[in-house]
Amino acid sequence: MTTTSAAPQTQLSKKQLRKVVFGGSAGVFVEFFDYGIYGFLASTIALVFFPPTAPTAGIIMTWGIFALTFLVRPIGGLVIGSIADRIGRRPALVLSLTLMSGATVGIGLLPGYAVIGVAAPILLLLLRLIQGFSAGGEVASAYSFVAENAPNQSRGFLTSLPQVGSYLAMLCGTSLGVALATFLPAGSLEEWAWRVPFLVAAPLGLLGFWIRRSLDDTVAFLETKKNDDVAHNPLAETIRDKSVLRKVFFAVALALLNSSGYYILFNYMPSFLTREFGFTTGNGLAITSLSIVVMLVAMPTLARLSDRIGRKPVMLAAAATSAIAAIPGYALASTGDFGLAVLGAALMALCFAGHSALIAVCLVELFPTRVRGTAYSLGYNIATAIFGGAAPLVMTSLIAATGQTAIPAYYVVLTAVGSGIAALFMNDGARKPIQ
Repeated sequence: MTTTSAAPQTQLSKKQLRKVVFGGSAGVFVEFFDYGIYGFLASTIALVFFPPTAPTAGIIMTWGIFALTFLVRPIGGLVIGSIADRIGRRPALVLSLTLMSGATVGIGLLPGYAVIGVAAPILLLLLRLIQGFSAGGEVASAYSFVAENAPNQSRGFLTSLPQVGSYLAMLCGTSLGVALATFLPAGSLEEWAWRVPFLVAAPLGLLGFWIRRSLDDTVAFLETKKNDDVAHNPLAETIRDKSVLRKVFFAVALALLNSSGYYILFNYMPSFLTREFGFTTGNGLAITSLSIVVMLVAMPTLARLSDRIGRKPVMLAAAATSAIAAIPGYALASTGDFGLAVLGAALMALCFAGHSALIAVCLVELFPTRVRGTAYSLGYNIATAIFGGAAPLVMTSLIAATGQTAIPAYYVVLTAVGSGIAALFMNDGARKPIQ
């Protein structure tokens, strides 16, 4: 039977909290660095791993591989989430980071289509599936790790910091992409330079592995273990307990905007701007980078605000403004003017920031500790697989079929409305002990 009692609030020192946040952020950084560079280099990857004679088919297949990896994210979430619930958050974090880093470096070492033919995209897909599996368990474990150690009064702010780290990883990836596209001779990106960002995952992964191996488990999980309340089969308990299962479906709805927002507004944006509106690769990456800077400033600010006024007002405001700003934001980007495109992207980023800052802490506060890793992973990854990972493929295909470049904006509006409706019915967990 699932317990709903509040976890005791044991205060960690500031030094311990810094270590917790850094450890939780390490794998998130590597994960989003990988996902970011894949999206930023999608056009180049299409040229390297698919026949260059059919560029449109190549970019669609590149996003197709991206989408397929999300099908295994729920599986990875269940496996690694179950480890987090049965054995501990720390072992789950170490496993997910090891798999992610190894697969990312593997992609950087792959020969292209010109060398090994059709084996190149097949190997790319296999490594991406490993990444998807590990990413499926990373998110819930990492954010639970931070939130379960955080004081009640600052849990929103502290749990937003790994999310800030994910956008910092994107910024690093885009900045590296801008530098490679700008300063290297023509053709270098396709010949060899695309490998560099993937190989950077090696030292990052080793650093993150060392940090996570040195961490203690969370206050909440250790208390659950001490009370002999650890779930022996967290998936079965999640499915059997109707109240938890309802929350899983609620989590899917609440995370809709997060799925579309990240993958449409940031991951897909550079390729979209380059292919549809004639921006250079460098300018497309620069526009995205500047919008990420807006996220880095706004997210911790809005998360701290939620610790004061509650999660619900910030989540509702983010959903409403995202729905309103998406169409004019994309319209500004579609002008082909660099300054207007920056303005449009920054506007959409500012509106989305409140949702992105809080979705993790809201999902942590939704579930009890004994099944949190499994239930959080299930709800979050279903939303991400259906509405996030498939989005670039769907958008590219629909635009190619219809010629309507505003389709991504309509998609953001649709998911913002869905998340906004869910936020209306959410229980606000700000300043309260987690279950």
